[in-house]
Order: sequence, then structure tokens, then C-alpha cells
Amino acid sequence: MDVEELSQIAVDCGLRVHKGLGPGLLESAYEAVLAELLVRRGLFVERQKLIPIRFENLEIDAGFRADLLIEGKLLIELKAIEKTAPVHGKQVLTYLRFLDLPVGLLMNFGADTFREGLRRIVNNHQNTARSSLRVNQ
Repeated sequence: MDVEELSQIAVDCGLRVHKGLGPGLLESAYEAVLAELLVRRGLFVERQKLIPIRFENLEIDAGFRADLLIEGKLLIELKAIEKTAPVHGKQVLTYLRFLDLPVGLLMNFGADTFREGLRRIVNNHQNTARSSLRVNQ
């Protein structure tokens, strides 16, 4: 399955979580429910995956934690805040660079609507023509 198909499944599951739970819970609750829905769709999901940081001659084994990594191809960063800031998109892009991944999703479950809280972040990804999320690039 390619990253665009994974993104569509993730967005579908995220929408279900937002509709079903609504805003107001902790990020960890949304993470647990979303991860379970993705697993039920037959996907391999890693939660809070430790990612190393490599910089010059340094390697930090536990540089940061990726909220969700789907099939080793799609990063999902979750928030549960009223409104995301520009730094949150930059955070996802930095994570994508360290993971050498083309696409990530920023999902904020604290927004009034799921659409408001969803951003698609790309890292040197060329195959955007098929994406239903193209407007959020």
C-alpha cells in the first residue's frame, strides 16, 4: 500500500475518532483510539516510536518520539489543542526529514471540526496528484 492510500485510511479513521469522541480529551486518548482503528483496518501501527537524531558526529538514540508511524511509511503527529501554531507543521516536517519519509499528517483533535485540525505535510514528495488532501499542502 502506498503512502497516499495509507493517508486516506488514516484520515477516514481520524474523522471517525473526532466525530465519535469530540474535542476535550487528552492527546493520549485520541492516540490510543486512532491506533486501534488503524490496526483493525489491517495496518501495522507503532505508537510513541523512538527515533534517533543524527547530527554531525552525534547520534542520540532517543531523540524524539513519533506519535504514530503507520506501516513504516506514514507519520501521524497528534495534538489536542484549540488551535495549532505554525511550529507544529514545522515539527512534522522535521520529523519527516529525520525519518526520511515523504508525507506526514498533523491531526488536531481539539479543533471544532476535523477538517480545521487536519494538515498534510510533505517532504520532497512528488506524487500529490492523487491525494484527496492536496489543498492542505
